[in-house]
Amino acid sequence: MAITTNDLKNGYVLDLDGELWTVVTFQHVKPGKGGAFVRTKLKNLAKGNTTEKTFRAGEKVERVQTLSKDMQYLYMDGPQVVLMDNETYEQISVNGEDIENLDLLAPNSEVGVLFVREAPFRVEVPTFVELTVTQTDPGMKGDTVSNVFKPAQVETGATVSVPLFINEGDRIRIDTRTREYTARA
Repeated sequence: MAITTNDLKNGYVLDLDGELWTVVTFQHVKPGKGGAFVRTKLKNLAKGNTTEKTFRAGEKVERVQTLSKDMQYLYMDGPQVVLMDNETYEQISVNGEDIENLDLLAPNSEVGVLFVREAPFRVEVPTFVELTVTQTDPGMKGDTVSNVFKPAQVETGATVSVPLFINEGDRIRIDTRTREYTARA
């Protein structure tokens, strides 16, 4: 859908030269001399980099329709991940290699899916997940030095660093952005 740069709003997704960009900020500028223009800050949806671009006022740009849905991660089917729409129970498959920190997702976890042009574009895992520790070495009595960590394997098979007092069977909370232990669950 073509819109003019006068209609831009934060969050709009634009197709510029075959790449998808989201509008982070925009500012209409009317200088005393010359024509008006729109100064924008855009973020590339695929790569994550940002750039600043200036458009003439009234210039036509292509706006892309997007939709965000909460979906449920069901299981892996080879390299594909099967997700289910929570409202319609419709299942879709997406490429598992495109999902960051997929190994921290337990089956039936909630994920956010961004659809662009009615096709899944990006799957976002929750910021925090709660998982059970399945294997770790026991902490030694007297090891009370702060900030000492040991490796632990969680129910999904991923390995994270945890404090010495965490034992097998404990539920822990992990920050998926940093893959770090944050608290007991």
